[in-house]
Amino acid sequence: MKVVISACLLGVRCRYDGGGSRNETAIKQGEKYALIPVCPEESGGLPTPRPSAEIVGGDGGDVLDGRAKVMTADGTDVTEAYLKGAYHALRVAQSNKATHVVLKARSPSCGCGDIYDGTFSGTLTSGDGVTTALLKRHGITVTSM
Repeated sequence: MKVVISACLLGVRCRYDGGGSRNETAIKQGEKYALIPVCPEESGGLPTPRPSAEIVGGDGGDVLDGRAKVMTADGTDVTEAYLKGAYHALRVAQSNKATHVVLKARSPSCGCGDIYDGTFSGTLTSGDGVTTALLKRHGITVTSM
């Protein structure tokens, strides 16, 4: 079985701050599954490092529906890059017939169940990131680490 996974969880230095989020549990998944790394934010055209961003006005589903935006702390609208990256991740999952995706927790792209609330205060709220919301809409199971 093939599993799409956030590249940062495998130690790729693609996080907004230029770091990785190497997760040994995620890496061990490679013993059972073929892991396919993806970074929706880089795939959407954003550089590494890049300013941190949060969803303002809702969650990833609201971004997909045009009711919310992804903004950096300095007020730059990066919604289009997040949408582009989400659709790239969807194409990767579909082309590899991946029914399960493991993404980075709390990210405005990859968060699953909890994301930052858009105030840049470190406060979490219920919701999914843009990529997670899109994948779920297409029947793909998403978990986070």
